[in-house]
This record gives sequence, C-alpha cells and structure tokens, in this order.
Amino acid sequence: MSDTNTSSLFTNDLGSALGPPLIGALLRMPTEAVRARMLARLREEGFTDFDAAHTRVFQYPGPQGMRPSDLAVQLGISKQALNYQLGELERMGYVERRPHPDDLRAKQVVLTERGIAAGRAMRAAVIEVEAEWAELLGPDRFARLRELLLDLDRLTHAPRD
Repeated sequence: MSDTNTSSLFTNDLGSALGPPLIGALLRMPTEAVRARMLARLREEGFTDFDAAHTRVFQYPGPQGMRPSDLAVQLGISKQALNYQLGELERMGYVERRPHPDDLRAKQVVLTERGIAAGRAMRAAVIEVEAEWAELLGPDRFARLRELLLDLDRLTHAPRD
C-alpha cells in the first residue's frame, strides 16, 4: 500500500490550485485502495478476467437474487449499463439471469459457484485491508471510523419529511 502512483499523493499536495482534498476525495482515496487490493487478490486467485468495472456489480450487499432493474437503481447506473455488465459477467461465468420466482416475467441475478468464489476472494482482501488499517490507526480509532461511516450512511439514507 505504499505505491507512489496512487491518488494518496493528492493528500500531500495541499498547495494544489484547488486547495486541500474535500470529503469526496477523502472517501474516494481509501475506496480506490480497497478496490486495487480486491483486484490484486482476484488476479492471485485466477480470476484474471474480472476487472474494476465488475467490482461495482459485486459491491455490498451484492447482486444475489435481485432484479436487474432494482440492482441498477441501487448502483445508481442505467439499466442499459447494468445489462451490459451482467452480460459480460454471465459470459465469464460469474452470474446467471434466471426467471424470478415471484414474477416469471422478470429476471433475477444469481451468482454462480465462480461468482461466489470471486466474491469471497474480494471479501478476504477487504478483511485484510481492514486489519492493516486497524493496525495503522489503532483498534479504537479504526472502530470509531467504522462507526462514523455507518452513522453517516444511516443518516444520509434516512427518509426525509
């Protein structure tokens, strides 16, 4: 995680014409580090056809059992973009689109054994990153960071009157 070609250099350049990084950049930079670690783990475990664009479809809570239209909304992408991704993932053997059990006109996304294995590899990589960050920050600070991120997620997704 000491790669000098990462966006973490941005945090060191407080003299940028745009000023210091704002919260969006500060949240994006660790996310990019996690994604890079997931992709490295996937490569190590033989999933060489899985690329960064595919990780979005697998992001928590994952696509299992979802209708493609609902998954597109959850991911904030168009149905067309998602269907393209699903087509690639299906062709590579990570997912299948099957008839939905409650509505035979609709489809649902189902992870294959290969998709489940890839998901487990990504999850293992993230667990490693969390352990490293807990060591770097200290367990109390890392737990606080996790708690604050969960709070922020809950507050920003709360229904508004």
